This record gives sequence, C-alpha cells and structure tokens, in this order.
Amino acid sequence: MSRFVCGDDCTVDDDVTVGHGEFDAPTRVGDGATIRAGSIVYGDVTIGDEFTTGHDVLVREGTTIGDDVLVGTKTVIDGQTTIGSHVSLQTNVYIPTETTIGDNVFIGPSAALTNDEYPIRTDDGLEGPTIEDGASIGANATLLPGVTIGENAFVAAGSVVTDDVPPDTLAVGTPASIRELPKPLEGANQIA
Repeated sequence: MSRFVCGDDCTVDDDVTVGHGEFDAPTRVGDGATIRAGSIVYGDVTIGDEFTTGHDVLVREGTTIGDDVLVGTKTVIDGQTTIGSHVSLQTNVYIPTETTIGDNVFIGPSAALTNDEYPIRTDDGLEGPTIEDGASIGANATLLPGVTIGENAFVAAGSVVTDDVPPDTLAVGTPASIRELPKPLEGANQIA
C-alpha cells in the first residue's frame, strides 16, 4: 500500500487523500506544504518544498513537482508528468500525462493542455506539450499534443497553439500565429 512522507510544517486538511492507490513508491512532499480539502494525491508522487494547492486538486501517479509550486482549485495533473520549481497553475488547469513544465512558468485559469492527437480514433501514443522555463500561458488557452512553448514565450488568453512557439515570442489567436513579444511582456516571470 502507498505511504505518505511529509517534511516539516505541512498542513494537510482533513478531507484530503495522499498516497492514493497501490504503488511501491510512497508519496513524498517537502517542507511547508499546504494541501487543501477535497484534494487527492496518488502514490508514487514526489513534491518539493512550499507546495500549495487550492481545493479539489488531483495529482496522479508518477508525477514529479519541484519547489514553490501553486496548484489552483480544481486543477488536474495526470500522471507521468514533470513540473519544475516556481510554477503557478491557476484554477481549473488541465495537465495531461506525458507533459513537461520547466521552472518559473505561469499557466492561467482554465488552460487546457492535450496529449492525444487523434482521440479515440487511433492509438499513436500520448505526447503532452513541453513548456520551457519562464513561459506564460494565458487563461483558456489550449495547447495541442507535442507542441513546445519556448523559453520566456507568452501564449495569449484563448489562443489555440497547434505548432511550436519559439523562445521570446508571442502566440496569439486561433490557430495561434507567432508575433514579436511586446516590450511589456519581455523578461522573466515575476512568480514569488
């Protein structure tokens, strides 16, 4: 049966399940975590220090999460996913299996990442997006399977990204087109 190991100063609400399922590896959570009511964290998950969730978060097995990560209310992180440090996933974000998210990344409310190019029609395997360090994804944006969002790139709210987004550029529209990054959007994210 899965086990749960938490560092110092962790706050886990009463209505939380940590270590769900039958996995050989325990769930490990670093120091200073806050996991709020209704959340479920499966077994075989490794999470760094200063992890914070909203309510009703789901983190599936095989996920690795760095330090200082915020996971907003009703966000789903499917298994076999890697998330770096200093990441902010806002309310109702969907992160599919086989996704990689770098450090200092922001993903806005209700953004949907996908990993299946032809859902139910073919079995070509799953390939989630890759979001490189410092990228920002706006609210309600959709990223299609296998795309890479380059370092410090910005995806505008509501955009549908069908192709890779080069570093330090802006993706906007449906399907998203690539533009020069406006001056106010240049530089690193300010995730505290």
